Amino acid sequence: MSHGHSHGGGGCRCAAEREEPPEQRGLAYGLYLRIDLERLQCLNESREGSGRGVFKPWEERTDRSKFVESDADEELLFNIPFTGNVKLKGIIIMGEDDDSHPSEMRLYKNIPQMSFDDTEREPDQTFSLNRDLTGELEYATKISRFSNVYHLSIHISKNFGADTTKVFYIGLRGEWTELRRHEVTICNYEASANPADHKVHQVTPQTHFIS
Repeated sequence: MSHGHSHGGGGCRCAAEREEPPEQRGLAYGLYLRIDLERLQCLNESREGSGRGVFKPWEERTDRSKFVESDADEELLFNIPFTGNVKLKGIIIMGEDDDSHPSEMRLYKNIPQMSFDDTEREPDQTFSLNRDLTGELEYATKISRFSNVYHLSIHISKNFGADTTKVFYIGLRGEWTELRRHEVTICNYEASANPADHKVHQVTPQTHFIS
């Protein structure tokens, strides 16, 4: 497991310093607009629905009135469904200036309704986190692993030693494309339904004619 942590997190902590002007960086972190917030889940949150509040505009990341705090222990698990396919490139996670700040983050892709039992499986990427009080430290993902994501699970597995974990902001950077799966489903349904209808119409008059 230690190999996974050093391999996943060691090379990514330094990926924080980006050169864009603030307004451009705010646009880059607009993936929160592509989250299906009605279906977003945060497991082990102390206040119901508070996990949704940390996915907010870049300009509001330092607003400390919205945050999520864990309940029974230090772990949090976010199940994040997107409204399309996402190529995830980077994540920012901002906490408190104390031991409640997350110290480890594990990412899983395309496992809807993930539970804490599911976190026993190997994550797609693991990060060792530094304290980030201003929402400036970006962790770069392995884009090859996160190029076709319709559901992202973020497991906050550890903090720096406190009983509970507190998160103020999670920023997601990447590209979004519209899902077209439903159009294919409709086409397939119509293609298979029409022949069946014809068979019913053909059989009925034959039966009637024989009688």
